[in-house]
Amino acid sequence: MPHSSLASRLITRIVDTSVLLIVGTFAALVWANLDLEHYHQYAHALHFAANDIGMVFFFGLATKEVFEAMLPGGPLSSPRQAAVPLLAAVGGMAAPAGIYLSAALLLDHSEMMRGWAIPTATDIAFSYLVARIVFPRGHAAIPFLLMLAIADDAMGLIVLAVFYPTGEVALAQLFALLVPAVILAWGLRRAGVRNFWAYIAGPGVVAWVALFVGGMHPALALVPIVPFMPHDKVPIKPFGRRKAVVATTMHEFEHWWRFPVQVVLMLFGFANAGVPISSVGFVTWVVLASLVIGKPIGIVLTSWLAEHLGFERADDLDYAALLVVGVAAGIGFTVALFFTTAAFRPGLVLDEAKMGALMSFLAAPLALLLGRLFKLQKRRRA
Repeated sequence: MPHSSLASRLITRIVDTSVLLIVGTFAALVWANLDLEHYHQYAHALHFAANDIGMVFFFGLATKEVFEAMLPGGPLSSPRQAAVPLLAAVGGMAAPAGIYLSAALLLDHSEMMRGWAIPTATDIAFSYLVARIVFPRGHAAIPFLLMLAIADDAMGLIVLAVFYPTGEVALAQLFALLVPAVILAWGLRRAGVRNFWAYIAGPGVVAWVALFVGGMHPALALVPIVPFMPHDKVPIKPFGRRKAVVATTMHEFEHWWRFPVQVVLMLFGFANAGVPISSVGFVTWVVLASLVIGKPIGIVLTSWLAEHLGFERADDLDYAALLVVGVAAGIGFTVALFFTTAAFRPGLVLDEAKMGALMSFLAAPLALLLGRLFKLQKRRRA
């Protein structure tokens, strides 16, 4: 029993800190800078399995978080309750994209225009982890950032589907398979099927083929399927930590895949993050600046706008806290890295953009520093 409890705590810590993603990313960077040719050989062999198959389950779990947040009692269930973080999420995507596109246009770098969505991303796990370190327990900034990151993820899925097809979009083939996949998922739900594998192996596989042949990114295959899984109809706590409830299909799907997805992220980091340090260039700095500067500007300004439109912020969510939230949301990392691979073909621009996505992790110590400067840990106790 103690061994089981220790293993459970270890898995929880690995999931909460995404340590395997860091391991895969670090291994890729080291290998690429020691032997780039051999790294590319192994990374290329993993690319399809990690990006097009493994990441299906990463986006599936992201969809589950978004869907549950919209259930009655969830943080996005009430438009008025969710208005401020939703508007902040929009601003936190628009401002970085605007900075990125402005830099590309003003300095005549048309080759980087396609990567405008890269700095719109927020890594939900790392940003949420930073918020829990910076703010005291119970501070309104923590659920605010979680709601913002969930909304950012939801809009990011739409951006990925609409603006980053993997080839020539074939709508006839796409809908000829995707519609039956959704109908099949609905049919499984109506028939009372509770085994999540049925949703993955049946409609999930059909949706993957639909997206693949239709020219869309197949990693989104479970996005239209997960909402049909039987689910709880109670207030949800973030990242699967909840009060005791009857296990449902959606909950079992999350419970089964939460650790394997960390292995997927490790392979994803290894297959995509290996770039020479010398690849740091103009695109790197634009991506980094767009994330670290654009995110807090967009989030603070749209939160101010929401307040002046009549929506309310929590009492302890002042503008110092919002600034720190904005900086923490500037950690693009996983999703930003995924966007780079969707936006650019192999080459210098891709490598420079990847370095920008990776270096966005610098937003974490900056948020921690600002938290100490503003004495946010002590404010709640005062």
